[in-house]
Amino acid sequence: MKKPKILVLCTGNSCRSHMAEGFLKKKVGDLYDVQSAGAKPSGYVHPVAKKVMLEIGVDLSGHSSKHLDEFIDEEVATVITVCDNAETCCPPFKGEKHHYCWTFDDPADAEGTEEQVEQEFRKIRDQICDQFEEYANELSKV
Repeated sequence: MKKPKILVLCTGNSCRSHMAEGFLKKKVGDLYDVQSAGAKPSGYVHPVAKKVMLEIGVDLSGHSSKHLDEFIDEEVATVITVCDNAETCCPPFKGEKHHYCWTFDDPADAEGTEEQVEQEFRKIRDQICDQFEEYANELSKV
């Protein structure tokens, strides 16, 4: 049986959506096909996002930046946007039953020392993990 697809969207598909995808895959990947994409993909996964996710046991090394159009003809049961821009330009997806908008600041905008930037990524990572932990717990009850 085909797993229902959950698509996490942001603008650049370099940080927030990958952190959410990786975390959610770890939690419910046996029951759902979790993917991420962007409205204007950056073409890479931010190295600091990879680093801070690895700190919590989530490996993003196999992830790549994708455009949301790659999923437009696929059955997508749930769409989750993690930034306001993605929400405003998000098209309807075939089979979409659920749609959530959970906005997080973009850690790629962080400035300062290497440690300050990493701390901002950790802060956003923790916010994302808290939100998606709650969501994963709800999915597990279904």
